[in-house]
Amino acid sequence: MNTFEITDLDLFYGENQALKSIQLDIPKKQVTAFIGPSGCGKSTLLRTLNRMNDLIAGVRIKGSVRMEGADIYSDVDVRKLRMRCGMVFQKPNPFPMSIYENVAYGQKAQGVKDKKTLDAIVEEALRGAALWDEVKDRLHSHAFGLSGGQQQRLCIARTIAMKPDVILMDEPTSALDPIATARIEELMEDLRKNFTVVIVTHSMAQARRIADKTAFFLMGELVEHGETEQIFTNPKDKRTHGYITGDFG
Repeated sequence: MNTFEITDLDLFYGENQALKSIQLDIPKKQVTAFIGPSGCGKSTLLRTLNRMNDLIAGVRIKGSVRMEGADIYSDVDVRKLRMRCGMVFQKPNPFPMSIYENVAYGQKAQGVKDKKTLDAIVEEALRGAALWDEVKDRLHSHAFGLSGGQQQRLCIARTIAMKPDVILMDEPTSALDPIATARIEELMEDLRKNFTVVIVTHSMAQARRIADKTAFFLMGELVEHGETEQIFTNPKDKRTHGYITGDFG
């Protein structure tokens, strides 16, 4: 079963076409990686999945993006879509408040006030982000006191707390050191059990380690997609082979 089915998708920033006739299915409860050189369209496509591109002036879209059968541009309320599709950004962006309040923020905004309910949600989300054991004794300390890797896992916990179906990650480890990166990658093994995960990464080694499926983009086109191991060991397109072997990019 697929979470997303993308058909004949074109996206324009003014006169510039950033995505060209994209055809891609994103399977449910798997990790799909988008790879390719800078400016190839992978982050643009990621932001299309929760309609964040709507916030950019001059954007035009043709084609369709369906989420579990419903066209997200005509059949789905954008606020509900963004609740179902959590987003983790390149740099950790915790709110300027305590660890606890960061995780509880979204649920409080939805009207949840019962402390026991919030406590349970916070603990479950922090456990889901592999952070609970490190912060359980300082939940009311400021989030800025965490390391960069811990802050990024806190942002993942904040996303999990909203109980989304999908977690979108835009280069979530590019600002982290190798040890913190490894922790995030380990976390992905658990996240795929409960969520559809789509990650943009510049690291081909990372894509190969964590992704079930990989899609390679070049100059706004989807060149090739398939099982990760096949993409890296037996690509069908010579451009894919050239990119993963370092001939360009």
